[in-house]
Amino acid sequence: MADQALKEQLLKHLKGGEAFMPVSELLEKISFKKSGKRPVGLPYSFYEIFYHMVYAQKDILSYCTAEDYKLPAWPRDYWPDTSSAVSKESWEALKNQFKEDQKQLAVFVETVDTHLLDVVKHGKEQTVLRELMLVIEHNAYHAGQLAIILRLLGLL
Repeated sequence: MADQALKEQLLKHLKGGEAFMPVSELLEKISFKKSGKRPVGLPYSFYEIFYHMVYAQKDILSYCTAEDYKLPAWPRDYWPDTSSAVSKESWEALKNQFKEDQKQLAVFVETVDTHLLDVVKHGKEQTVLRELMLVIEHNAYHAGQLAIILRLLGLL
């Protein structure tokens, strides 16, 4: 029972809003057109940070659940080659990918057979709890950066 209560609390943090603005709300405040803009003095755009978040979250989900897992090249694979999405459609697809991967991660964690202290599929000592906390911390860290970018662009 305690495992289930902890899972529920962790999943609330995964969605955001417990200690930081949910990424879904941050995404509502920026248009495709402005998502690739780098505010003065910053080396990255909203898009670049968000792409990185999506990629890292997908990588951790794959690490935990995929039959075949290939370790991406750090840092090359985790960051986009451009400061903006190539099209509005690719921007929308990226946003949808983030939401879908969060849902899949939640389904994985909520499964009765998944215990927080289980070692994940491709891990040696890495537990479900560790990987979920990694996603939560990583997303929270970068959500703060997204909020700063929104403020610098006059959108928050």
